[in-house]
Amino acid sequence: MPSPRRVTATRYVTPLREGGSLPAILEADDDGMYVTKFRAAGHGPRALVAELAVGELARALGLPVPELVLVDVDAALGRAEADAEIQQLVVGSAGTNVGLDYLPGSLSFDPAVDRPPSAEFGADVVWFDSWVVNIDRFPQNPNMLVWHGRPWLIDHGAALYVHANWKAPEVAARQRFELVSRHVLLPFASSIHEADERLAPRIDRALLEATFAAVPDDLFEDDALRREPPEVRAAYVDFLELRLAERAGWLDEAEEARRAR
Repeated sequence: MPSPRRVTATRYVTPLREGGSLPAILEADDDGMYVTKFRAAGHGPRALVAELAVGELARALGLPVPELVLVDVDAALGRAEADAEIQQLVVGSAGTNVGLDYLPGSLSFDPAVDRPPSAEFGADVVWFDSWVVNIDRFPQNPNMLVWHGRPWLIDHGAALYVHANWKAPEVAARQRFELVSRHVLLPFASSIHEADERLAPRIDRALLEATFAAVPDDLFEDDALRREPPEVRAAYVDFLELRLAERAGWLDEAEEARRAR
């Protein structure tokens, strides 16, 4: 798996105030525009680990996620901002941040209005979100954009919440995912077991290790157990590998919720 590109922010364009962590569109030295999540935002660098790793895992499985990049931010970029809240956030985020390619003109998916995605796509996303424990893809906040008629998955920073404290990760890895009943794509999904047949064989430890190897060391600095980066990487890999191996519970949970719709 290739490592994400690294770019340097050159201009703060505009805040996206609908996001709780105050992400922003930044322009970078490659002339690209990126929706950037900041390391000094409320959930800290751990949310950026999830944003980057889960987004890249989705891309590795063929799910549509805009390109993810590492965004170097200089504190000077924030000092030029008049808004005190933005200035504090950007100055405090000097260093590595995570950006998502900006899709101009894209709109948030509205299940009541937009054409439903394919049943297979819906099942694949439900399966994936159940695996990575993504608690943030519901009708009121789908974290899915429609761009040129195609769905794009965004905002994976709320996934992998086991890293909030790493309490009993082996237990968390085996837990069912009851929130799947509220998943925005569940009403449109086909068999989750068939999605499992498509996706699970494509995941192995080598893929997981490569994914977390691409996460820079400094994004692991607020590990709840104060471990060194290699130990934290191994903990994420172990968690996701075990969750995949012990997937019967959460897989049945998703299929039961789908049939109950």
